[in-house]
Amino acid sequence: MNFHYQRTYQGPVRAVLLDWAGTTMDFGCMAPAVVFMDVFEKEGVPITMEEARAPMGAHKKVHIRKITELDSVRERWIKAHKKAPGDKDVDRMFKNFVPLQEACLSKYSKLIPGTKQVVAALRKKKIKIGTTTGYLKGMTEINKRDAAKQGYKPDSTVCAADVPQGRPYPFMCLQNMINLEVSPVEACVKVDDTVPGVEEGLSAGMWTIGLAISGNEVGLNLADWKKLSKKEQDARRERAYTRMRQCGAHYVIDTIADLMPCIEDIEARLAAGDKP
Repeated sequence: MNFHYQRTYQGPVRAVLLDWAGTTMDFGCMAPAVVFMDVFEKEGVPITMEEARAPMGAHKKVHIRKITELDSVRERWIKAHKKAPGDKDVDRMFKNFVPLQEACLSKYSKLIPGTKQVVAALRKKKIKIGTTTGYLKGMTEINKRDAAKQGYKPDSTVCAADVPQGRPYPFMCLQNMINLEVSPVEACVKVDDTVPGVEEGLSAGMWTIGLAISGNEVGLNLADWKKLSKKEQDARRERAYTRMRQCGAHYVIDTIADLMPCIEDIEARLAAGDKP
């Protein structure tokens, strides 16, 4: 007779891995978007906010390359420079991007409402807090410093430069598991406001929660979001929820403030033998 055996984790959530911009700080994920626009403006090829946001979540150099690969941007670049954008152009823009991004980060570093309360609730459940980001080390240190001033200190932070490949690859999530000394992957939850960030969690085999309103999908700061009519808010919310669901998020919520019911549901599903 042939038998198949399978282990099933039925314990609690042990770690939650949070993104930074658009997830825990910088409502609307404004800081990187405005700098990408500035960098391309200096090249004589203005881009729209939508084009600047299209690859959001990736390593910032990869992000710049992906913008140059957009048909609309590539066409305007060729018109302005009489040739297609190449690696040297990407390298130059990335070199220009880094100091501009570092210079403006603190302007957008206010914690998103609910962040501290949710982190406190997670800690009360003895859940460790890790973070991943497409920012580089210098940028991440600025985020950590500004967050600490507001009372938020994660247990582990991994940036795109710390691993062989950034999002959507799983390496930042897995490095957090090593740093936090937690296992198995089923006990970990990835929370992000970008499609590559959701894919990062899925690639790692974790439960994944997409944030629809506070980050890149809506792309408005809190004040501008509140100015919208309910009809416009509902329309933008529906588009964002659809995008997050289509990329495979197990749960989609408005902001980090809505996280705890998802954690409780995941723990119930784990106890019943479910896997991500």
